[in-house]
Amino acid sequence: MREIRNRIKAIKSTGQITHAMELVASSKMRRAQQAAEAGHPYAALLMDITDMVVDDSSMSGRIDTSRFFANPKCGRRLIIVLSTDKGLCGALNANLFKKVAQLGNECDFIAVGKRAERFLARTGRSVLNAMKISDKVEFSETRRIAKFAGKLAREGKVGSIEVLYSMYVNTLRQEPTLVKLAPIDDLEPFIERMRKAYKLKIQPRPEDLRVMNFEPSPKEILERLPAYYFTQALHQMALDAKASEQSARRVAMKAASDNADALVSELTLDYNKARQAAITTEIQELSAASAGSEE
Repeated sequence: MREIRNRIKAIKSTGQITHAMELVASSKMRRAQQAAEAGHPYAALLMDITDMVVDDSSMSGRIDTSRFFANPKCGRRLIIVLSTDKGLCGALNANLFKKVAQLGNECDFIAVGKRAERFLARTGRSVLNAMKISDKVEFSETRRIAKFAGKLAREGKVGSIEVLYSMYVNTLRQEPTLVKLAPIDDLEPFIERMRKAYKLKIQPRPEDLRVMNFEPSPKEILERLPAYYFTQALHQMALDAKASEQSARRVAMKAASDNADALVSELTLDYNKARQAAITTEIQELSAASAGSEE
């Protein structure tokens, strides 16, 4: 009985901790979701600007954007892995690392988060840099990662840039996703993919017959836009990864709290049974002693 009491006390203490962590994760999850949604208007504005530039009648010929981060001579793939710094978030990181294990040897990695850094180092993979982002996911943090990746591409050290992250679907579902961000072979499929990723309503832009002047030239604008898209897309994925982390942690902590409550109920029942058995045994012993003294 003493052992059961100690177990009940320990489980109740652990349940209080997991419940507190569940509440914290719920608060952070709401903020992360709001931050992810707040970035959608900026992405939509970039897409509208691109549509206007492409449709401009002054454009002569097709702008070649394939050279952005493109290096056909280099077969190395740069994978940016967005993981977490802390655990207790279910199978979120494990699912990401399963994807990493399926990649070939022609890959270099940028580890974002301590969990990815440890896993990549333990498996002996090529890690070019280890970075981190805070819970707030500041744009300056993701821009620093984008600049480092862009520098490697422009120096000819990598031929493509991909991002492996946990795409936020809903509170109960997060999918490990590998997205190729560069080179951008064609802007139109890239814009279409970003619209779907941001869950934006795909509506045709209303026809505008006004003549628009672009400063600088439309060609120069279109050549610069892919860099903005790359940074914005990476930032949005980081926001989604953070929302996935907090959602997974909330679900994991809620499951732990529920299991703690169920285990306490089972142990309490066992304790009551043991106590009842002890009382019954004592009554039987007293009855037997009383009967013996009467004889």
